Amino acid sequence: MAQQIHWFPGHMNKALNEVENKVKLVDVIIELLDARAPVSSINENLEKLIQNKKKIIVLTKIDLADPEATKTWVVELKKKYDCILTLDLKNNSAEAILSKAVIALGKDKWAKEMAKGMKPQPIRTMIIGIPNVGKSSLINRLAKRKAAGVQNKPGYTRGEQWIKVNKDFLLLDTPGILPMSYENQKKAANLALIGAIREDILPNEVLGEMLLAYLKIQYPSALFERFGVSEIEDRIKVLNQIAEKRKLVDSVGQNDLIRAEALLLKEFKDGLLGKITLEKYGA
Repeated sequence: MAQQIHWFPGHMNKALNEVENKVKLVDVIIELLDARAPVSSINENLEKLIQNKKKIIVLTKIDLADPEATKTWVVELKKKYDCILTLDLKNNSAEAILSKAVIALGKDKWAKEMAKGMKPQPIRTMIIGIPNVGKSSLINRLAKRKAAGVQNKPGYTRGEQWIKVNKDFLLLDTPGILPMSYENQKKAANLALIGAIREDILPNEVLGEMLLAYLKIQYPSALFERFGVSEIEDRIKVLNQIAEKRKLVDSVGQNDLIRAEALLLKEFKDGLLGKITLEKYGA
């Protein structure tokens, strides 16, 4: 993987321009990061546009991430950002937690408006994040209706819309946006593994090799618990064992290694290999 990976569909370029045009209209930025790969989830292009805004960082997919790694990331991210939240978007408490954080950061705006004799206006927020990080699920929970489309694939939400959550704040939804390219190939692989980049952008054999190398060091028991695989030295041997365990055979009766690799990657993405974080602070 020596070459840069480029993946920047036209609608993302348009969305980046829209964010640049709209960011001056909002008071608070809500940025979603996948807890399994929080560093890779940060879009540096967006960070430049929102650097002067108050920010709430929401770590999503915490039910799929390593809890200890998530705790460490919260501590470290608090050193840089105004507010860090860990949210299970399936939990009914998500709205109340986020609303409280938005109001806390918007109190200055209300104070200024009241000082001028104005009635406090709703706090205007913008939700941003890479594709498939849970933006639509959060928006739907906040809006208490199906305000945004939800699909488990990147690039599904397009366009933008203001959504009234309650009397205190409004949301400006934006599509998921990825950087134009990745000089850091590990970041690109991490995003592919968590489903932020389309599955056909990176070859499965490359992703499988990188995932196995990482599991060997950080989560050596994960494959044994799921597939009975105790040795992770050789990718082909691992895939053969997975194929045998799941009875995956090709048209000539041989172990189907292509299907085995696809199964390995899918079961990781779905959290079936356990709670795994691809980026650990300091590792």
